[in-house]
Amino acid sequence: MKIKVAIQGIQGSFHHQVAHCYFGEAIGLEECGSFRDVVNSLKNNQSDKAIMAIENSIAGAILPNYALIDSNDLHIIGEYFLDIHMNLMVFPGQKIEDIKEVHSHPIALLQCANFFSQYPHIKLVESSDTAITAKRIQENKLRGIGALAGPVASEIYNLEIIADGIHTVKSNKTRFVVLKASNKEISKVLINKASIKFELDDTPGSLATVLNVLNNCKLNLTKIQSLPIIETPFTYAFFVDVVFEKYKHFEKAKKVMEIMTTHFKVLGEYEKSKQ
Repeated sequence: MKIKVAIQGIQGSFHHQVAHCYFGEAIGLEECGSFRDVVNSLKNNQSDKAIMAIENSIAGAILPNYALIDSNDLHIIGEYFLDIHMNLMVFPGQKIEDIKEVHSHPIALLQCANFFSQYPHIKLVESSDTAITAKRIQENKLRGIGALAGPVASEIYNLEIIADGIHTVKSNKTRFVVLKASNKEISKVLINKASIKFELDDTPGSLATVLNVLNNCKLNLTKIQSLPIIETPFTYAFFVDVVFEKYKHFEKAKKVMEIMTTHFKVLGEYEKSKQ
């Protein structure tokens, strides 16, 4: 039986690409219009697992997605780093001089701004997904409009790439997390990374003390992100990723942090990506 995987976007999007890279080809795809729809798909048992972008090496953390994972008690069971390659694709038989508009996700457009500054005749138009315009061009045989998307989109929708790898910073990676409604997935022997959330009181030096605990327990901090706690102005929750060689080191840190913090939560325990 195929597992059903929820993604934000449609076939040909980067989320679709990650779903196949992580789970293989034999999956059922649940296409969602927004990240909130992805969450609802998991919670309503319309899908078994989900793929969600969480941070980009250029644009930084996708803060609303941290909040979605936390507030809906979802569990991170894996991660995948994807090299992002932006390509300008069109209905076959056109040149870049023929293109009047290029549509894509706003972050994708931003990442390719330097390239398009050479072509002031092209209007850049924001859309909800990198692949949606590629699909529309193919279905309606549109001319004069280009899509900015990954190479998979050009293959699925039979479009011609007229400029490839046009993102300004060539080392462009996005980290995606694999989500599930419950976290009974991975053997402790394989777990070597965890995502946690904690809150602190206003005692001076409390954050430094917590970070020292992580270090003393042989945990390596790979990410720390703060988000404001809306109900309490000017206070923050911290989202942290740690890696470790032995699960017992993480277990020890959990016990200490549950005592030291005002709120402590494990968002996921999983095997770190080999990417």
